[in-house]
This record gives sequence, C-alpha cells and structure tokens, in this order.
Amino acid sequence: MSTQFSLNEKIVYPSQGVGEIKEIFERKNGDSTVQYYRIYLEVSDMIVMVPVANSEKLGLRKIVSADDAQKSLELLGQPVESVTSDWKQRYQDNLNLLKKGSIEDITNIVRTLYHRSKVKELPIQERKLYDTARKLLADEIAIALEISSKEVESMLHAKLEPLNALHEKKAIQIDDDDDDDEFGDELGGSSSSMNDDDDSDDSDESDNSDSDDNGDDDED
Repeated sequence: MSTQFSLNEKIVYPSQGVGEIKEIFERKNGDSTVQYYRIYLEVSDMIVMVPVANSEKLGLRKIVSADDAQKSLELLGQPVESVTSDWKQRYQDNLNLLKKGSIEDITNIVRTLYHRSKVKELPIQERKLYDTARKLLADEIAIALEISSKEVESMLHAKLEPLNALHEKKAIQIDDDDDDDEFGDELGGSSSSMNDDDDSDDSDESDNSDSDDNGDDDED
C-alpha cells in the first residue's frame, strides 16, 4: 500500500503540532492488516500512532512551501476586522479553524487573537489556543524557510507589533466579555496538544502494547 508521507518526513498534525514520521509499519487486526504511521511530536515529546487510512480524515498534511510560508507572514501583518466580543463564540470558531489546520487558518487565529488581546486580556482557554496556534505556526514556518525558531519568533513579532501600535492610536472601547470558563480543557495539559475530535492512539516509545489495534488514536 502506498503512503502519502515518507519515512523521516516532517508533517503537520492539526492541533497537535509539527511531527516527524519515524516509522511506517503494519499490524495485524483480526483477519486484516492495518498500516500505521508512528509520528514523533517534539513539542509535546510524544509518540502517536495514526492509521494510514485515517491520516486524511485527521488532517495530516505536508509542510507548506517557502512561498506559502512567506505569504502567511504577510497575512499576519494585515489589518484585522472586528471580531465578536463573545469569547465563547470566538473560541469555538477558532478551535474549528485549528482542527482544519491549514497554515492560513492558523495564521488567522494568531492574528485575530493577538489583536483581541490588545483590547482585553484573553480568557485562559483562548490564551491556550493562541499559544498552541502560534507555536504551530512558528514551527512550520521555521521548517519551510529552513531557519531557526528564534528567527521566526522575531519575524512574527515584527509582523504583529504594528497591530499593537495601531491600537494605541485609537480610542478602545472595552466591552465586558463573560470570562466564565464553561469549556472543558480542550487543549489538554499542554498548550500544544488537543484531545478533541481526533482518533489517534498515543503511545510512548516504551509502550508498544496492542491496545491500539482498533485503529483509533487518542491524543493527550
């Protein structure tokens, strides 16, 4: 069976982070054989095993080209349209974008939430989502442009900071978000992993039990 990704290839696992294909292997599941990717996620120091047949459904994709990475940086510095003051609606909308996982979606999450944070401090869950999206964006751009994460962080700051300066020139009307946290911790214990909607089975390198033979995969 052919696979979309190759051994040692860097990929994006939406809401989880940038990963590397460490192994492509087969495992018997009853009378059938299931092919898996073993993926290492550096940001959470975690190994996940994803059935090859489910990779498209889970949104796994290749790292973008250098041109697309540059376009995302340019988009990051564009003016932001006003967003709803209902943080719960913003959170859900941006969570859905994060799960879709295109670099444009991730860039828009970072851009709009940075902008919003200059109007009013983000609720905890939104702050976690922002941190997750920003880390994912920085890691992917670093790989695409073949530069260090530190260099990328400087570039992100340079693009976002003019939005802050723009805010300082305007009279800001602060509205009262309802900051009650009615959402569960959908971002998990780490700011870089989500446990919502995915079907993958996490597995430490030292734990190769057959409990994942059902072809599903859970995240932390």
